Amino acid sequence: METTRQNKVSRLIQKELSEIFLLQTKSMHGVLVSVSAVRISPDMSIARVYLSVFPSERAAEIVKNTNDNMKSVRYDLGVRVRHQLRIIPELKFFVDDSLDYVDRIDELLKK
Repeated sequence: METTRQNKVSRLIQKELSEIFLLQTKSMHGVLVSVSAVRISPDMSIARVYLSVFPSERAAEIVKNTNDNMKSVRYDLGVRVRHQLRIIPELKFFVDDSLDYVDRIDELLKK
């Protein structure tokens, strides 16, 4: 169970990372990256960020590139939230495949 502080920090990080990814993916035509969820550890040191990528075929590639460039993304996040957070959490990015799962269930139900 997450505390109120964890929920507030998670929402703040989700909002700011969404804006960062929106600016970064403008140059990549045909790719849409959105932050679907952020889960933060109780000590606020690690944030697990779940990315939803369209088209889903490129999801693994984009998440790998994002994890490789995590330091620059963390720096950009730090610049944006420096007045709200004292310590910027370490970011770990994961693929959110819940939409693919829902589509697969719908396909199976239609058969």
